[in-house]
Amino acid sequence: MANIPANLRYTKEHEWIRVEGNEAYVGITDYAQSELGEIVFVDVTSVGDTLGQGEVFGTVEAVKTVSDLNMPVSGEVLEFNESLNDAPEKVNSDPYGEGWMIKITVNNPAELDSLLDAAGYEAVI
Repeated sequence: MANIPANLRYTKEHEWIRVEGNEAYVGITDYAQSELGEIVFVDVTSVGDTLGQGEVFGTVEAVKTVSDLNMPVSGEVLEFNESLNDAPEKVNSDPYGEGWMIKITVNNPAELDSLLDAAGYEAVI
């Protein structure tokens, strides 16, 4: 059974978002990392860009596949978790903690209402 923290919001594409004031952390869910398998590279080239909800902010590469990473809400990509350059496996071992991928500003907090809560995400998977 996947770990689905109740304090986060989720997309149907398996990203999570943790809002802290006007900023938020984004990553992929425990379910997503387990489906992908061993993460070998996280590629984010969108730092400094303002992207819309659902737009691609980067990719995650596992041994057998590459998957797009989508913005859960619109905002500016402020920061990439640089520690993933040397240790992409943090996405596997701690997807909601040290395995976060980007920090963003939240441009439209109302978009958070369109995301899934933990029970809604559990129903999707």
